[in-house]
Amino acid sequence: MENRIDYTAQAALLKALSNPIRLQIVHNLLRSGCHNVSCMEKNSGMSQSCISQHLQKLRSAGVVTARRSGNEVYYSAASPEVARLIAALFGEEADSYVL
Repeated sequence: MENRIDYTAQAALLKALSNPIRLQIVHNLLRSGCHNVSCMEKNSGMSQSCISQHLQKLRSAGVVTARRSGNEVYYSAASPEVARLIAALFGEEADSYVL
């Protein structure tokens, strides 16, 4: 049986990460462990609305997941595959990331 590769899904992942702001958000999520919008806002200098818009696109693409705790929403990389891809882009070790 032939192993099928889903090129469409992989292209969608790369498209979601092709925006510099989204790439920065995911990279920072993995490196810093700063998982809510207010923490991301303080550490990145971006506005809350900008971060939220990009997080929504990342969620839609399946790059990040969200978990609500009280009034806060905490984000994380959706899979170890996303972490490995980001690590490869930046020449880092995925094992050092916060998932």
